[in-house]
Formats: sequence, C-alpha cells, structure tokens
Amino acid sequence: MVLHPVAKVRQAGQDVTFCCQASGVPEPRNYSWYHNGTLLEGTQNTSGHLELRGLAQEQAGTYHCKATSEAGAILSEPAQLTVLAQGQPSCRADPEPSLVELPSECPQDSSGSRYYNVGRCPASPCPGGSTEPSGCGEESGMCCGVKRMELRQVPCAGSVLPVMVVAECGCGPCARPRVLVQGRVTAADTGEPLRFGVIFLGGRKVGFTSYQGSFTIEVPPDTRRLVTRFVDGQQRLVDAIKVLPFDRRGGAVYQEVKMMRKKEPVELDGGQSNSIPLGETDGQEPIGELVLPAGVFLRPSGEVFNGTVKASVTFVDPRDVGMASAASSDLSFTNARGEIVPLRTYGMFAVDFREGDSGQELQAGPVQVRMDARQVWMPEHLHKMKLWSLNPESGLWEEEGMLRPAGRKRKRREERTFLVGNLEIRERRLFNLDVPEDRRCFVKVRAYSSEKFNPYEQLEGVVINLINLEPQPGFPSNPRAWGRFDSVVTGPNGACLPAFCDTWRPDAYTALVTATLGGEELEAVASSPKLNPSAIGVAQPYLGKLGYRRSDHEDAALKKTAFQINVAKPEPNNVDENNGPIYSYRSLRECEEAPVSANHLRFYRVEVDKYEYNVVPFKESDVTTWTGNYLAWWPNPQEFRACFIKVQLEGPQEYMVRSRNVGGSHPRTRGQLYGLRDSRSVRDPQLGDTSGACVEFKCGGMLFDQSLVDRTLVTIIPQGSCRRTAINTLLRDYLSRHPPLADNNHTGAFSMLAPLDPLGHNYGIYTVTDQNPRLAKEIAIGRCFAGTSDGFSREMRAGEGTAVTFSCQERPPGRESFFQRLLNAPAEA
Repeated sequence: MVLHPVAKVRQAGQDVTFCCQASGVPEPRNYSWYHNGTLLEGTQNTSGHLELRGLAQEQAGTYHCKATSEAGAILSEPAQLTVLAQGQPSCRADPEPSLVELPSECPQDSSGSRYYNVGRCPASPCPGGSTEPSGCGEESGMCCGVKRMELRQVPCAGSVLPVMVVAECGCGPCARPRVLVQGRVTAADTGEPLRFGVIFLGGRKVGFTSYQGSFTIEVPPDTRRLVTRFVDGQQRLVDAIKVLPFDRRGGAVYQEVKMMRKKEPVELDGGQSNSIPLGETDGQEPIGELVLPAGVFLRPSGEVFNGTVKASVTFVDPRDVGMASAASSDLSFTNARGEIVPLRTYGMFAVDFREGDSGQELQAGPVQVRMDARQVWMPEHLHKMKLWSLNPESGLWEEEGMLRPAGRKRKRREERTFLVGNLEIRERRLFNLDVPEDRRCFVKVRAYSSEKFNPYEQLEGVVINLINLEPQPGFPSNPRAWGRFDSVVTGPNGACLPAFCDTWRPDAYTALVTATLGGEELEAVASSPKLNPSAIGVAQPYLGKLGYRRSDHEDAALKKTAFQINVAKPEPNNVDENNGPIYSYRSLRECEEAPVSANHLRFYRVEVDKYEYNVVPFKESDVTTWTGNYLAWWPNPQEFRACFIKVQLEGPQEYMVRSRNVGGSHPRTRGQLYGLRDSRSVRDPQLGDTSGACVEFKCGGMLFDQSLVDRTLVTIIPQGSCRRTAINTLLRDYLSRHPPLADNNHTGAFSMLAPLDPLGHNYGIYTVTDQNPRLAKEIAIGRCFAGTSDGFSREMRAGEGTAVTFSCQERPPGRESFFQRLLNAPAEA
C-alpha cells in the first residue's frame, strides 16, 4: 500500500474524499472500502477513491480500503473521519491543563507543590478540504493551536518568575515539522561503524552513512512503514533491511542499527553435491542445512557454472538473544485477507555465491533446505513451518513454500526427522524459517522524565523495543530462543507494543523490553528486593502472574535498563486482568486510549540533580508544542543548537551550578528571562577534591523572527560559598575582542554575552546542532565531560576543556550564599 487514507474533519453536510493506492505485479485494479470494519456496498472501483457527500454524523468513524489482484490482497491503515454538528467547534478556546515544574525555590501552595498550569492546545485538525480537486491531496492545513499567550509573574523566593501561559486556542495553520530518523550503523560483532554505506528507501538510493556510521533520513510524507536498506560497499557486512520507527508528528527519532558480518566463504566444487550447515553454535547442533545438488549454480544468463564457487551463508540464530538486534525487517507478512501480521522465526539466513576467480555473483536453484525437527519446541509449529524470502522494497516476507516432514537421518546412533523445503536463489538473498503466529496481544508501556512517574511528565519520542522470548521450563531468566522483535515510538499516551501471548500458559511467551531516547537508555523499575506494584504500575494479583523482573534482579552488577515479563493474555471474565497492561489483539484502540491510571509498565530517565526551566514552555519530545515567541529557548523548531559551558569546582563536595539566561543585545528581549538550567557537578576520579559541571546555556544567535541576533546574557552561579579563581584565557580574549563585555565584578559568579561563533573545547564552550534537541544535548554533554570537541565520555574530566574555575568551601552555618541572595533579589535588581 503506497497511499493510505488520512484522517479528516468535516462539518455535517460537507463532502469528503478518501484515497488509497496499492502497487504490485500485476498492478492491483480492484478497490473496496470499509466503514468501522464493515464492507460498504457499492464502493468497489478501480480508482481507489471513496467520495461521501452531504455527511451525516453517523458516518463518522474509521475508513480503510482493500486492494486486490491475482497475487493477493493488501489493506490500508484506517483513517478517522470526525463529523461535527453544525456550529460545533472543533477547537475549544479554553486550553487544556498542562503542568510545568518551577524551580525548587518556587513552591505554589502550602503543600510545597512546584507545578504550575501553563495550558496547552491539542494538535487536532480543524474542518477543511483538500488542496487538490481530486480530494486526494493534503488537507488545507488548519489545526487547533495557540491563538494567544500571556506573560504572568509567579511568586518565587521573595521575587517573581516570568512564565508564558496559553490564554486562548484557535484554528490556524498546522505545524509541519520535518519527520526524521537519525542513528548510527555498526557491525554487530565489533561495533565498527559502517563507513560511507549506501542507504536505500524502498528501491531508491537516498544517501550514505558518515565516516562514523551516522545517518539522517527525512521521512517522505504519508509514509507508514519506513523500509530502509543499508548496504556495505566493501561487502564485509550483510545488507540490513530495517523497518525503522518514527514519530509522525515530527522531530527526530534516534535508532541504533546493527549489521551482521558475512560468514567467511568456503570453496565448493560446483560440479558436485554440497551441503552447508545453518546455525553452527558452540555446544549446539545446527538448526538445519542447505543442500546444494551438483550443477545447481547458474550465471545470470542461465548458463550452468561447474567451477569453484565461493559460498558464504550467514545465519541469524534465534538461540542467541544478542542476534535479535541484527535481524532484518520486522518479521511481518501479508495474509490472504490483506492484513500485515507477524511471524515467529526459527532462523534466517543470507546467501552469497560467487565465482571463485572473477567474483561474479551466481544464482542457484532449486536447492533444498533441511531443518532439524528437534529444534521446533512448540509441536503445533511443526505443521505450519514455511520458507520465506524478504522483499527488500516492502520489508515484508513472502512465502517460498512449505517445509514438510521427510525421511529420517541417522546421526550418532540416533534418528533425526527433518522438515524439508525447496527454493531458488535469484535476486533475493535473505531467507527465513518461520511460522505465522496468531496468539497475539499488546503491551502498554509509558516513559517518564523521572521516577516520580507524574502523569504530566511523560516522555514522547522514546523508542520502546520488545523481543519475544521462549523461556526454558523452570529457568525464566535463561530463555531458550527469541522469536520476534518490535519497536514503537511513545506518543502523548505511551505506546502499545505487539507481542505473542498465551491464555492457558502464562509463561509460554515472555517479553524483554528496553527503552531509548536519543541513544540514551532509560531505566526500568526495580523488581528486588521485593516488588512494588505502585512503582511498577501494575496491581496485584496480575503483576505476580506477569512475573515482572528487571534485568538486575539476580545480579546487581547488571544494567537496570530492561525488564522481562510473561505475556499472559488477560482472561475476559477476570476483573483483575481487564485494565492492562496486556490487551488482546482486537483491543488495540482500548490499549492506545487507556487512561494513565490504568495498569501499564514503566521506564524513566535518570536525571540526578538536573533541572530545566523555560519561560515559554516547550516539550522537547514533541516539536509541535513549539511556539513562535521572542523568549523561546529554541528559536527554530527545524534545527536545535545546544550550548554548554564547562565549570571546574575545587572543593570537598559536589555543587549545584545554575545558568541564568536573559536577553543581552536584542531590543525585544534585553533584560528578559529566557530560562534557567541547574546541573550538579560530577567528581573527577583522577583529581582529589575537584568536580566539574557541564551547564547548558541559551546559545547566542537569531531569534524566532530571524531578523536580529541576540547575544544572551549568561550568568553562571555555583551554589555555596564559591569564589571565581580563573577564566579560560582564550575565552577571555575572545570576549574582550567581541564587546560589549558583561559585568564580572562579583567573584561568586561568571557572566558573559554568549558568543555567536561555535567555539570549541579550547574555550570551554561546547556547541552541537541537530534536528533532535535531546540528541544535540547528549552529544554536547559527552564532549563536555571528555573535554574535547569530537570525543565522548560518561566520566568527568574536570581539568580538561574548562571555561571557568571556582574554589568552593563549606558554607558557614547561618550565612546566606550568593546563590540564595541572587534568587531572593527583587526583579529590578
């Protein structure tokens, strides 16, 4: 399906047109339409268009199309049609609640709460029409958004703190941020980057990876499945065909891509019969073998080749959980009804046959695939096992044939039964031993900015990964094999991940779940020394049935970034199991719309002693929340520039360091606050009584109107009794050559007008530009910790690449710090 219908909003009495288009050989010519899953009589046509005139409210709901040909069928994704009554507003003027956290010194009530309602407007479409006469183009582009904001002054530590709040919502032009996927491609075994690898979207070449293996892909409009192929020009790695998750609302999602190294080729005599084992693992029998009869190799012209053949067969073994990340595609196929449904793999293999002398690629066929029946642990799968090949353009697996029980083979005094199938190796080179699996569920997962798990602090744009495992009986933490993997990006209401499940045996399938945000691994909730249902997010007794275990459950030295559960399908008549976090496959909408109070599983960011405050609220995980305002921290929603300054602190403890950022040179913002950033210093393991802090500040440059630059007035203030002892010489000389100079009379702080140039580690300033604000900050912090402009470190090196140094002492009892005096200063100070 290359064109899916899109969601639309109309007033009662208006007209609407939905469109879909499929491709295939032969080209699909028959289309039919469904409303809420029911076939609409009289909608069969060859155009893929559905026109509805004079809409009534009962016609609201979901619409999808089905395209058919002699080759089969394919369904589109459903599109929601909203029909409003005459005069019914689609965008309420009153904003929805949205809370932001104020600085620690700004409690808002007697309970000490620091949360303030700044409001938000839902990014829902407004009634409109298509921009094209056919009705198949993009909508006219009107969405609910911010119509008016107002500045309020919030009481804070004897002074006031400015905050912009949404005062009114209304229909306006839709935000159309770029949709990006970023990441890095590396070899699964060594971590070596794929340097200058070729990137394909479908069959179209769109670019290359960098020297470090990084890539950025702009997702084409109307894309639903982003099928990407990475090719190693040096032919050392197997082509990786990935279905990459992305955020349709805009912004960048980060993804690590792993590629399998090609197995060293063996030399075969093309004129004789040969066999190649599939899945040679130390201490385990092969999954099967590839049997190559004499004379099976062919040149592309069809001529038989009987010379020396260099044969490389690379096997992705599901008995090795570490190989799951390197497997291609998302293990899906299209069934006879046109639905995209999952497969459970027993192994996939890539073949590469070449002439021994010239290196020219060879074809083969028919060849025989023999699979050891003992490797099939679920008896019901023996009669459903099939051979599949991967379509590199659609990313879907297509059936090559059945694997059927064949004659027995004696080995080591025992008889073994094989499942045998045949295939021909032509253009496609990646094959799979799979069974369709219809025991499916969804798992509800949410990500939070901290372990407080506040509902209004959910993170969007987090990539949640789920690997289906088959546990060893009695050894749940030691899985026998993985069978499938899926990735989903969290939205404002979390994510629902498909997973295999079983009603009668809760532990028939388990799931290993991880979460990453901009390459940063999030932490799962602890499962030891005892389960805490309120923290995990699932009530008893269902939690016990799920068998929740964090990855460090038995070994505290292991990472805390994954959890494992039994995917126990909920019993329909059990009230304890009908509120999440597992939902039956037909309850996807219930899962997606579940309230935050319903059972769900959790990840959170480990943000120790770090705080951010923006006068103009903005969620970095959702670029559609950006508002064009002179006081916006990020002036451009298409490109994010993160700036950090490195501060060295000499003292007996760690210290909180704040940056206060106000307008410096722009006439519209001079003296007005942009925001605050707090960061606690980190000990340098090599230097005694020395720590370092990497503190974000607002970069200098153009504001949102792109007319004038502003050199932000940045003030760096350590908490405690600290005295400035040194300023980086290069930074001081740069600032003196680029006046005006900020007042630095007080030795307890450091002030500067932010440089417009991207200075480097020699100045103690670290600047990174990226389409993903969190990724830009992560890279900048890594460089700041390392003290270099191109390195990356999680270990603080406080003495390298520093901008300013403070000497700090324990504060005498009863003496107010400069930090506190500054916070308590009146607004006019």
